[in-house]
Amino acid sequence: MKRSLGVKAWLYPMPVLVIGTYNDDGTPDAMTMAWGGLCDYDKVALNLDEAHLTSDNVAKRMAFTLAVADGAHIAEADYVGTVSGRDVPDKVARAGLHAAKSEHVDAPVFEEFPVTLECKVLELQHGVAGFRVIGQIVNTLADASVVDETGEVDAAKADGAIFETAGRAYFRTGEKLGGAWELGQKFNK
Repeated sequence: MKRSLGVKAWLYPMPVLVIGTYNDDGTPDAMTMAWGGLCDYDKVALNLDEAHLTSDNVAKRMAFTLAVADGAHIAEADYVGTVSGRDVPDKVARAGLHAAKSEHVDAPVFEEFPVTLECKVLELQHGVAGFRVIGQIVNTLADASVVDETGEVDAAKADGAIFETAGRAYFRTGEKLGGAWELGQKFNK
C-alpha cells in the first residue's frame, strides 16, 4: 500500500552539476546546482536563483560549462554549492579546483570533473519557474579515463554523483541494469 506524503520534491536521481562561469574580473566561478538537466538532445535547462553571482555571470557572458560532479570530487562540488562567490571570491581556489579556458565558449572547464558540457546561452527566461537558462551544448569534454572503446562516456567509470532531495544526501550512480530500448522487448513476444 502506498502512503500519501504530500508535496515533495522527490524526483530521483538528480545529477550533481557544477556550473562554470567567469566573473567580471576574469576569475573562474563555480556553483553546484541540482535543479537542472537535459531538456532536449543538445540542450540543457538550469533553474537558478537570480540572486546568485553565477546567474549574473551567465547573463553577461551568455556562456557556461556544466560539469558532472563525480564521487572523487563530491566534497569540492558541495563546497562551491554552499558558499557564495559574492562572499568568498576565491572559493574555486579554496576548493582546490583548477580551471582551464574552454576552447568553445567563454567559460572555464574544471580539470577535476571527468565530464563537462560546454554551452552557449540560447534563452534566459523569467517566469513562474523563476530564472531559467536554456543552453545549447556546443561540445562535450571527457577525460580519456572515462571513455569506452566506442568513444562514448562509460557511466560506471565517470562515477557521476547524484543528489537525493528528501535526505539531502549524495550518492553514486549504481550498476547497469541493461540496455535501454532492449529490456522491455520481452513484452513483444
